Amino acid sequence: MSVPKRIAAGLCGTLFLIASCSDDSNSEPQVADTETETETETATETATETDETAGPAEAAAGIRLVSATDGAAIQADPPDNLVVLDVRTPEEFDEAHIDGAVLVDFYDPDFAEQLAELDPDVPYLLYCRSGNRSGQTTAIMEQLGFIDVADVDGGILAWGEAGLPLTTG
Repeated sequence: MSVPKRIAAGLCGTLFLIASCSDDSNSEPQVADTETETETETATETATETDETAGPAEAAAGIRLVSATDGAAIQADPPDNLVVLDVRTPEEFDEAHIDGAVLVDFYDPDFAEQLAELDPDVPYLLYCRSGNRSGQTTAIMEQLGFIDVADVDGGILAWGEAGLPLTTG
């Protein structure tokens, strides 16, 4: 099977999984907010691959989980072309979001296609409400060949609890 067909097949499977995990409402998918064993193993493997002494903005690229404070440090001293990506709903985004964030609604039927239109070669700071949707998004981004995605552990809830700045409207 060719690479584009494998990616398309993987995206179809992922979209099916996403669709089967949620109902037609805009509520959070019925998946526990805690990490699964596989997600924990992946996050642990990724963390071990990075240089523990490097600062958050200097950490090795890859798909990785970062704390809210490390995410804020990445935003404060951003790598070239950093995109802050919010995958919540427009209503959630209007209530509060990280300054400069771009919204791509996780619940849009063409969510994966919208992600596929983004540049996979630039760095991303990714978040949702609690980490559930962004965790699922990292799997899609990895399948699409994104090379540098820092997913904020605990989402915007952790960002706010850390007293980090948010923008409304």
